Amino acid sequence: MLDNGYKLTVTQLNEYVNGMLKRDLLLNNVCVCGELSGFKRHSSGHLYFSLKDEGALVRCVMFRQNAYNLEFSPEDGQSVRVYGSVSLYVKDGQYQLYVTAMEREGEGELFRRFMLMKTRLEARGYFDESHKKPIPKLPKCVGVVTSPTGAAVQDIINITRRRFDGMNILLYPVRVQGEGAAAEIAHAIDEMNRIQKADVLIVGRGGGSMEDLWPFNEEIVAKAIYNSNIPVISAVGHETDFSIADFTADMRAPTPSAAAELCVPERARLEGDVRMALERLRSAAMGHVGRIKAELSDIGESAAFQRAHHRIALLRSEVAAEQSAMANDVRAETANAAHSIESLTARLEALSPGKVLERGYGMVQAEGRYVGSAAELKEGLAARLIMRDGTADITVDSINIKQARETPWQRRK
Repeated sequence: MLDNGYKLTVTQLNEYVNGMLKRDLLLNNVCVCGELSGFKRHSSGHLYFSLKDEGALVRCVMFRQNAYNLEFSPEDGQSVRVYGSVSLYVKDGQYQLYVTAMEREGEGELFRRFMLMKTRLEARGYFDESHKKPIPKLPKCVGVVTSPTGAAVQDIINITRRRFDGMNILLYPVRVQGEGAAAEIAHAIDEMNRIQKADVLIVGRGGGSMEDLWPFNEEIVAKAIYNSNIPVISAVGHETDFSIADFTADMRAPTPSAAAELCVPERARLEGDVRMALERLRSAAMGHVGRIKAELSDIGESAAFQRAHHRIALLRSEVAAEQSAMANDVRAETANAAHSIESLTARLEALSPGKVLERGYGMVQAEGRYVGSAAELKEGLAARLIMRDGTADITVDSINIKQARETPWQRRK
């Protein structure tokens, strides 16, 4: 083999290569685009990850002091643009990209558009607190506007079922990224308001790049949320993601799962609250009744009440005495009346025709009637003599009329 006179140790080789990399002007201030992979956040605050594309991969490190300046939370699969320098780690001989800044791919232009949209809609009053509607504490139906195949809808359904089994969920499926997604989302919100089946709407999707979340930054979606009569909870991306929909909605949730927790109460806790309220109500009622009983007892034992009680007792005694006297009077009058009736009955009985006949008298009947005076008879008149024990047919032969004695009344007349 050809010997050029240089003999290097491994360390010397790696240090030499590292020196060459550091002296390269391009590699000392490089911008690289790619997809995050194997992202790890160390307890020290340093970030370790790889940046890859369709054909290659490079290892990267971002130290804590630079990581603090990040405005988003990096995750595997995100397309990013990193700035930094290339260097070789002498101990293992692998070169790395030492990242000093990172932004999502395309974020510069999108962020500018985002800020312009935010400023314009804020000036129109889209974000005013006075316009925001309260979220119902116990909705009958939760409307969801999101992708039917994403993880977000499954998270919402699972959490809703766990917190309040039997809660109605109405899904309006839409695309949540790509061309036409914003129009679908806005139309879904309008349709939910038209059919009026849901009491609250969850509008959102899971995490993604700024480009993926962009439909929720469109004015058409913000306008639909602003005009919605149904309260809207925006649940777009992760906790660190903010969208125009978040500012316009009546409430922002950091994730779709959190949105379900915000608008669906725990059934067990509600039932417990109801039981506690009933117990407090029962206790308050019993206490109120107890206080009334005590007050009545105090009144009953008071001197004024006792005097009234004594007066009532005296009046009751007087009433009883009057009732007894009246009863005695009634009984006496009844007895007197009975005696009078018996006397009158006896007198009437004595004056009855049957009694008169029994005493030996008779009655004369002529021409179909009883004759009480001789003047009513005439000679030759056929008559009937009625006696105690029978009758006899007679004929009047002669009539003798006695001269009646003049009474004092007739003399005065």
